[in-house]
Amino acid sequence: MTRAKRPGAEAVGPRSLGADLRAIRKGRKLTLTDLAEALGRSVGWVSQIERDISTPSIADLRRIAEILDVPISLLFGEATVSPEERGYVVRAGARRAMGSGANGLTEELLSPDLTDSFEVIHSTFAAYSGLEAPVRRETQEVGFVISGRLNLTIAERRFTVGPGDSFRIRGEYYTWDNPYDTPAVVVWVISPPVY
Repeated sequence: MTRAKRPGAEAVGPRSLGADLRAIRKGRKLTLTDLAEALGRSVGWVSQIERDISTPSIADLRRIAEILDVPISLLFGEATVSPEERGYVVRAGARRAMGSGANGLTEELLSPDLTDSFEVIHSTFAAYSGLEAPVRRETQEVGFVISGRLNLTIAERRFTVGPGDSFRIRGEYYTWDNPYDTPAVVVWVISPPVY
């Protein structure tokens, strides 16, 4: 007699380094060949890492993180998660740090992993922080302000957003600054994943 599988069990497996690397690489629009060439490795070697057949060394992980422009901490494991919660629940104390922390921006992954067609990020913009130059990503993004205020320039239009406000960026140049006394906390949904 076989045990019944819970609905959707096949769709969500445990987070793996390989799955996250594949999602980040694809989000950067890099092929296996592009990443292999940048690493000075074979396509087969990169493919084995992405399929969790091989484990890269710490030096390899540092180089991969550098090429993909992510913090190396993103490529290390996750907090202990019960089997029932893995792929479904992210506890507040178990979020993975994202981004570089530059410009006064601290980010954490709210999604269980990076294998979906979108990612959800918790961003904290420090008081008196900001981007020095506009950036543009090949993404669609929606932000929802939890607390604080944030100034945004999206496609040369300037906005100030506060608690309960939301905004969208569709592949346009944008910049942000927080010239206020308190941090701003924003939840972002980004598609495709960029971390």
